[in-house]
Amino acid sequence: MTAQTLISYEPASGEELWRGDYSDVDEAVSRARRAWPEWAALAPSERIERLRRFANEVKREAEGFAELIAREAGKPLWEARTEVDAVVAKVDISVQAYAERTGKKKHDSALNGSTALRHKPHGVMVVLGPYNFPAHLPNGHIVPALIAGNAVLLKPSEKTPAVGAALIGFMHKAGVPQDVAQVVIGGPDEGKALVAHPGTDGVLFTGSPEVGIAINRKLASNPGKIVALEMGGNNPIVVTNTRKIADAATLIVQSAFTSAGQRCTAARRLIVVESIYDELIEAVLELTRKLIVGDPLAGQQPFMGPVIDNNTADQLMESFLALITAGGKPLAHMRRLYPDLPFLTPGIIDVTDVPERPDIELFGPLLQVIRVPDLDSAIAEANNTRFGLSASLIGGSPEDYGRFWANIRAGIINWNRPTNGASSAAPFGGIGLSGNHRPAAYYAADYCAYPVASNEMEEPRANIGVGLKG
Repeated sequence: MTAQTLISYEPASGEELWRGDYSDVDEAVSRARRAWPEWAALAPSERIERLRRFANEVKREAEGFAELIAREAGKPLWEARTEVDAVVAKVDISVQAYAERTGKKKHDSALNGSTALRHKPHGVMVVLGPYNFPAHLPNGHIVPALIAGNAVLLKPSEKTPAVGAALIGFMHKAGVPQDVAQVVIGGPDEGKALVAHPGTDGVLFTGSPEVGIAINRKLASNPGKIVALEMGGNNPIVVTNTRKIADAATLIVQSAFTSAGQRCTAARRLIVVESIYDELIEAVLELTRKLIVGDPLAGQQPFMGPVIDNNTADQLMESFLALITAGGKPLAHMRRLYPDLPFLTPGIIDVTDVPERPDIELFGPLLQVIRVPDLDSAIAEANNTRFGLSASLIGGSPEDYGRFWANIRAGIINWNRPTNGASSAAPFGGIGLSGNHRPAAYYAADYCAYPVASNEMEEPRANIGVGLKG
């Protein structure tokens, strides 16, 4: 990387994939501000039609787009294809959500005229995208924002700029004006400039809690700028008594190690009741040993590719060793497969006897295991976090799940399902350090437009019925 050029490298090979010039933030904001009123003035049906064309453009180039995602983000091609499918599906879901969440309403009141509810776009929205889902997650903000009539400035992760540029390119091909949807290339400084810029009206962020908190702090004195934060989690998967040990182990492995653990909904903590601990851990370890970690584009598709870069791999290895030093018992050692590439084998460590377990999001294939005597203790341990994004219960009765659901602090609560893989047709968000009560996915429509209440009559009619001199 130079002062003027951003370079993207393939995690699996270390080879250069893409390079592009840093963007001029002031110029991008200025262009967006000039362009958005005309876009907002279009009929919603016209904006929706162009977004449907965008979905068709992505479909047309689906395989090439999936390969780009696999190469730049390091995820297996099979998983990249599911991400492309999610990008396409987001349009229809967003159209439905727009109509349901921000539709027009009118009530007639005879001589008192009528009351109306309509929604207006905010203006110029900043979307700060992550590297783990470099197309799907930014797209989940961009499409609802454009349908609502906003202009959008996407600042993709500096680790996956090629995917962000391609995503916006599909929109331009579909007829979304170039100044209405822009990609802003850059690093943290460009992101900070977009957040603080007086010409931006909203910030839609997906990423680490450290950055999200910094954004929240920066804009705390500016309540006029809408802010939606999705900041991950220290997610628990709780296993209580079940005869389906193999299925439970599969759900655990899917939760912890899909996307090399680089999902905000990934299970970070496995909390197990003592009565099934030995049998369950044996099954989890047996399945984990079978997982293929390899090149995302290999003919025999791996379950996991690399993590995003060598620095991330080094930090995860250091975290694994730190947990051992603190008293953790390694069950499956995390290993670097190659010294100069970020391929990691899954790490599993029993931290039951660690006195002060760190309440942080270790963003990778690292699972901490905690033994507890019963379900109530498991619920208490699951809630022993400042985060609150996703939680799953495996096993138990309907009554057990009812108790779990009622007492767990999380925005996504599942039963006999993984912690990850949330539906785009439902709201997506959490509490605590996981977000700021502005869930995305189906509820993204809520933060992409603001409600306007009106009292209306076709002609003025009024009188004062009391308190006047004769």
